[in-house]
Amino acid sequence: MFASLHEWLIAPFDYGFMRRAMVAGLALSLAAPPMGVFLVLRGMSLIGDAMAHAILPGVALGFLLAGFSLPAMSLGGVLSGLLVAVLAGSVSQMSGQREDAAMASFFLISLAAGVMIISLGGSSVDLTHVLFGSILAVNSTALLLIAAISSLIVVTLAVIFRALVVECLDPLFLRGQGVRGSLVHGVFLGLVVLNLTAGFQTLGTLMAVGLMMLPATAARFWSKRLEGLIGVAIALAMVASTGGLLLSYHLSIPSGPAIILLAGVGYILSALFGRHHSLTARLRRRAAPLGAPEPH
Repeated sequence: MFASLHEWLIAPFDYGFMRRAMVAGLALSLAAPPMGVFLVLRGMSLIGDAMAHAILPGVALGFLLAGFSLPAMSLGGVLSGLLVAVLAGSVSQMSGQREDAAMASFFLISLAAGVMIISLGGSSVDLTHVLFGSILAVNSTALLLIAAISSLIVVTLAVIFRALVVECLDPLFLRGQGVRGSLVHGVFLGLVVLNLTAGFQTLGTLMAVGLMMLPATAARFWSKRLEGLIGVAIALAMVASTGGLLLSYHLSIPSGPAIILLAGVGYILSALFGRHHSLTARLRRRAAPLGAPEPH
């Protein structure tokens, strides 16, 4: 039994590429889920998906100019994502259109532009690599960049944490304290762009948002407290990233989709069996005597 467990859980990490992939996945699992939790709390769940597509033109231009140079593609992705965020915010303020509607419009334009640029300058293999990533191909340079970006996100999030929480719950109080809500909102969107840029190398631009949003939405079924949401989301993301790698290794399936599908399984199980608002919780509440306290 122990030999089988070692073969399934430990032996795959004897290979350097698996160890680098695991560390990259764990780094992203620390930085991405807290961003997803705040996106859910702010009613911006679909903004993450829009921003994931917004970085594509910059990544494509970086690829066109420098090939598969991660620094060049990452820089292009950051600039492209920030540009789209600024443009969407400007259109929303000038026209009165909801920010999510403006963001959706720009993300469709960005997706089409990015695919067109890669198609003109590369092959279908290049397009697949950019769209879907390859966590098993992470080298030392990519790992250092991912770790640096994830660390920057965690530190910055810790610095603005209180302001971000207040801005979510009571923006008028934040303004009364002399802090501009728009500044906090802008820094937060910048962190989202950075996180997606770190994730595109491993999961691709189409699925990088999955490790951000699926654990965050699943955590809502297990906790009602902010620190609980963040802790559960990080734990689920770590299990999904490591478990997805193991499934990819043993079953010879693509690693990125395996990670996101495992996170999706976590979401479905949470929706069925979680402590709050799940199917099981609703059935338990109906069967409980009237006035019985709800679990925390």
